[in-house]
Amino acid sequence: MPAIQFFEEDISYKMKNKKPLRQWISETIQAEGFLLKELTYIFCSDEYLLNINQQYLNHDTYTDIITFDNSDTDHTIVGDIFISIPRIRENALKFSGSEADELHRVIIHGTLHLLGYKDKTPVDKKKMTIKEDFYLNKRSFNS
Repeated sequence: MPAIQFFEEDISYKMKNKKPLRQWISETIQAEGFLLKELTYIFCSDEYLLNINQQYLNHDTYTDIITFDNSDTDHTIVGDIFISIPRIRENALKFSGSEADELHRVIIHGTLHLLGYKDKTPVDKKKMTIKEDFYLNKRSFNS
């Protein structure tokens, strides 16, 4: 079984380019000096993700992504990343981008959180965006 898995929770979503996507995520993790053990991306609805946000983070807001770091060793990746597909589609329209590009941005955003990057302050958010852009430009496949 690959170290990177893709699942749907309460929606039907067909992930494209799984093999190059796994390679790109793995290369990102290695480039940051981390060891990939297990990483799961779960695609879901807005309501499903809102429930997770309320239940585990005590936030009553919609979001596009929630990342759970399950690793117990430094520089090792074990995590679950929940992504709202409706929110991805909405943001793609809002920012005049493709759905695939927005999904890839969110996928790498969650991965960067597991790699220790934060986005709560303006300075951290700028660093995160720079890293997102850097790794998005390293994709060797199209949407």
